[in-house]
Amino acid sequence: MAELFGTDGIRGTANEYPITPEVAMKAGRAVARVLGAQKVVIGKDTRISGVMLENALSAGLISEGVEVLFTGAVPTPAVALLTKSQQADAGIMLTASHNPFADNGIKIFGPDGFKLSDAQEEAVEALILGEELVPQSQKLGKLDYISDASDQYAGFARQAVTDLDLTGVKIVLDCAHGAAFKLGPEIFRSLGAEVILLGGEPDGYNINEGVGSLYPEDTAKAVLAEGADIGVCFDGDADRVIFVDAAGQVLSGDRVLCLCAKALHSRGQLKNSTLVATVMSNLGLRDALSAEGIKLETTGVGDRLVLERMREGGFNLGGENSGHIIFSDYATTGDGIMSALMILSMMKESGENLAQLADCMEEYPQELVALAVKEKPALDSVPEIKKAMDTAEETLGETGRILVRYSGTEKKLRVLVEAKDAALAKAQCDAIVAAATQSIGA
Repeated sequence: MAELFGTDGIRGTANEYPITPEVAMKAGRAVARVLGAQKVVIGKDTRISGVMLENALSAGLISEGVEVLFTGAVPTPAVALLTKSQQADAGIMLTASHNPFADNGIKIFGPDGFKLSDAQEEAVEALILGEELVPQSQKLGKLDYISDASDQYAGFARQAVTDLDLTGVKIVLDCAHGAAFKLGPEIFRSLGAEVILLGGEPDGYNINEGVGSLYPEDTAKAVLAEGADIGVCFDGDADRVIFVDAAGQVLSGDRVLCLCAKALHSRGQLKNSTLVATVMSNLGLRDALSAEGIKLETTGVGDRLVLERMREGGFNLGGENSGHIIFSDYATTGDGIMSALMILSMMKESGENLAQLADCMEEYPQELVALAVKEKPALDSVPEIKKAMDTAEETLGETGRILVRYSGTEKKLRVLVEAKDAALAKAQCDAIVAAATQSIGA
């Protein structure tokens, strides 16, 4: 089992192992050696710990003779793009995504803008955890800045919707005090939209604090108060997005994936007539797509796994209910800004509002609980949990499902129970949570 890398890079509390300057410096050296890097792009979100980590990372890289290019605060997909456009050998994004400011993380991209393979992550981790990494050469690298990093990304994002005119469209935009706080509103305003900005005043500490994709309630209120056409909520690094329709209804990621799949399919642009999602997706998504002749393939949790399956199968649309949406014809990772532009383009093209487009599936009731745990033993090895899970599966039969797993980035157990009967789903979820609380709850 990996000690450092989780489902999305290395993540933890800043200034505590493994998110320390010492580990970051080793990570820089390890990336240089594993990827044979001569040039590396480093971006960050708005967390105060980003400065500490980018300097430690760059010290490790420069000591290996690598040229380092800083982007400043930009969304994660911008780092993936710039890694390719700068012909760099790697890109590193410093972010803990939707987590609170105290956390941070290290996401690594290869020269193609895709996240590293399991084998590459294992090689990087082995070097970090191994003996002290001593510089292998007297050659030193250098540090420079990509002064137009945001402009390059903005131009790239607009290429996907070349004819989009947002004149007369009013958008409530919540940037989570994160990486898109400046770039996001600039892009939408440049296309003619009126933007009401929330979460646009980062101070290093307030990223994701009651704002952004995890907290769309204020955006929903603002949409109603302002008479806006749409609400758009990013997370701290803007690689995921949650939407609110004009009636103030927060849309699930599954509904957004459904409407995107149907729109692309109707244009003949959905490759292999397939959407890739995760096991967290609602069963209603599968049924709605099937009725339109669209297949649904599912993977484990994490946009990285979704993207791997998309590349293997030659698919061009995938994502997660949590708000990651991947249009792989244009991007190599989840991209909140790109996704919002695509949704707005679909609204314009169809002449329908977001609520009408999103009325594309029936969602089965779900109960989802994240339980803090003191340890992460194999679930089958805990009798109380195994018994509760077996009982739930037997009770639900073909009318529902359960998914019980540990978080890849936090010390939490996630319990999902879904059924056509809401009361039945809640009862079985409560039973599993009670068993887990009794046995391994924090």
